[in-house]
Amino acid sequence: MIALFGKKKVPILGVDISSTSVKVIELSRQSNGRFRVEAYAVEPLPPNSVVEKNITDAEIVGEVVKRVVSKSRTSGKEAAVAVAGSAVITKVIQMSAAFREQDLESQIELEADQYIPYPLDEVSLDFEIMGRNEQNTEQNDVLLAACRRENVELREDVLEIGGLTPKIVDVEVYAMERAMGLILPQLDNAGEMQVVAVVDIGATMTTLSVLVDGKTIYTREQLFGGKQLTEEIMRRYGLSQEEAGLAKKQGGLPDDYQQEVLEPFRDAVVQQVTRSLQFFFSSTQYNEVDYVVLAGGTASITGLADVVQDRVSTPTLIANPFTDMSLSSKVNASALSNDAPSLMIACGLAMRSFD
Repeated sequence: MIALFGKKKVPILGVDISSTSVKVIELSRQSNGRFRVEAYAVEPLPPNSVVEKNITDAEIVGEVVKRVVSKSRTSGKEAAVAVAGSAVITKVIQMSAAFREQDLESQIELEADQYIPYPLDEVSLDFEIMGRNEQNTEQNDVLLAACRRENVELREDVLEIGGLTPKIVDVEVYAMERAMGLILPQLDNAGEMQVVAVVDIGATMTTLSVLVDGKTIYTREQLFGGKQLTEEIMRRYGLSQEEAGLAKKQGGLPDDYQQEVLEPFRDAVVQQVTRSLQFFFSSTQYNEVDYVVLAGGTASITGLADVVQDRVSTPTLIANPFTDMSLSSKVNASALSNDAPSLMIACGLAMRSFD
């Protein structure tokens, strides 16, 4: 079995490969239990080398991994990477609690074809024992995860081309859940049974994850992202993709940008958030959430959290998993703060060192 959940090893670099960039983070843990950011960097990807979270050119992406690792100045060589939630089938199954772990592995491989709609020689399988089943204490609940082997192997190839050793292939939704463990204490009434909606707005994909008491109970991906704003800037102001991306981050666009371009895009984001929440409410017993947390590169857009908060009438904040962390001298605090919402998955992957 290939480790979709993996075993712990210190330190493990969190490497997040999105549609527009590769992000890398190395964390350490101090004697007081707090995390420290040892190294981090972000490097843009050439257009179309990753499309909707599918790697289309492993060589090019691998070279970008090499550059981002060099830029971060980390000495770490072992890495965790993630596949998109939509690429993974997960199912909670019940297995006898009498099985030892190695026996359980054999048994799951025998029974897995009941649960997986692909030929077993085409998938990577892994499992995690979640604890005793509430209805039958002689059975364990076991989380089974399966992903098409090519998805896993492409990511492993990319890391190896980049000079890293792949140790863990995780699932984005679990990496996000792990990083949310750092955000939840920042919320009012932390520790209560809260329903928190995380809206991760990437370049081309928006993922809604809903956590109850820190555990993910719902996820949904839809095609929408910051690329639409970049393309509108390119079209209106005659800029290249790189220039438009920089202008979006750093400013310096003409006076009409705010009203003619940014406001309509902010409205579109709010519409996506509202629609995603409506899907969640209509398919579960919930009819409200306690918090909205905005993640992904698009979350950094000025004023977005305020607009979302006003329109959905729910307290909204921008994700920053590094609020309570110290930083090594290699890390630029201002750059890290700006990039923080887009580093949730990389951070969650780097936290695998301490499982």
